[in-house]
Parts: sequence; structure tokens; C-alpha cells
Amino acid sequence: MAVLPVLLYPDRRLKTVCPAVEDFDSIASVVQDLIDTMDAGPPRTVGIAAPQIGAMVRVAIVHSDRNPKYPGGNGFLTLINPVIVEQEGEQVFREGCLSLPDYTANIRRSAKITVSYYDPSGEPQSVMSEGFESVVLQHEIDHLDGLLFLDRVVDVKTDLFRRRQQ
Repeated sequence: MAVLPVLLYPDRRLKTVCPAVEDFDSIASVVQDLIDTMDAGPPRTVGIAAPQIGAMVRVAIVHSDRNPKYPGGNGFLTLINPVIVEQEGEQVFREGCLSLPDYTANIRRSAKITVSYYDPSGEPQSVMSEGFESVVLQHEIDHLDGLLFLDRVVDVKTDLFRRRQQ
């Protein structure tokens, strides 16, 4: 469909809790726009959520295998109305975000999660994930809840970093 501009912080829409998708036929274009926008983004972009392109619905795309440092994920996932139903352990990862391109931060998240969601045809699905992929899933679900990784930074002085310019 289209490569859309990614909303940048402090755009207020990034802090909005998105409503659940009820009509699965209505989101095909949003899903394709997310895919196109992610594909056009920086190399190794592994996830994007609908509010980042101004679509205020609970849809996210995750493909953590696009980062060659972390193989072994669940492949390409289109998540509609995702909910974390189980979580355990704790890990810290350096996260970045298309909506905050100048910063990265050390963020503490669950180490292992199970996510229930619907696929684009409206069929219920579930995925278990750990490590890097679980971080990406949690990050994208946060976007649907109006949270940015900045909201999870424990100490700005020690955990927030200016991204190196390439």
C-alpha cells in the first residue's frame, strides 16, 4: 500500500491507548502499510506498531529474525489485539525505537512471555517467546498501550544513551 512517515516523539498520538480491532476486514491496509514502512526503515528494523504510523488500532508487526545477531525467533508475526498472558524472569536489553531515532536505553523486561493475539483473518493465536524476540514483542505491545521505552527508563543518567550517528 504505502510507506508512511513514522510519528516522532513527542507526538501525542504515541501516548494514546489504542482500541481493540473489531472488524478484521478493515485493517488489511494498515497491516500492509506497517509492513511497507518497516521494510523501508533502517536496516534491522524488527518491529513497528500501528500508532507509529498514525493508525490508532491494536496492530503490530514483529520480525525479530531480521536482526542477524538474534536468530531463532518465531518468524514474521502480525499481531492483532495482542495481550501478554504469561511472563517470567527478567532481562535488560538496549532498546531503540523508530519514533525516538536519536536515543537508545537499557530497559528491564520479562525474559520469557506468552502472547495471545489474532492473526489478520481473525483466528486466535498464541506465541511463546524469550530473549530478544520477547523484548521486541513487549516493546511493540507497549506502543499499543501508549507507552514508549522512555517511560520504562529507570535512571536517565545511567540508562539513556544518545545514538551514534552513522
